[in-house]
Amino acid sequence: MHEDFEVIGKIESIETIAVGPSIRELHRLRKAFGHGRWRKLKGIATVRLEDGTICAVQNFIGMKRMASGERS
Repeated sequence: MHEDFEVIGKIESIETIAVGPSIRELHRLRKAFGHGRWRKLKGIATVRLEDGTICAVQNFIGMKRMASGERS
């Protein structure tokens, strides 16, 4: 089931859940955006669902390419 939602709060408790070769989409990311130290991230945010319900959820944030020398 797919529901639309709006993030209404700051994304907190961000953590790395996969690095480099552990990321399934790594080949596509490198082809589209170049090489780097890719990280898959997740966090907790307050969201508003389509029906107006507000709740805190753990969500997949996305991918981040780290520059050399940058720390996560």
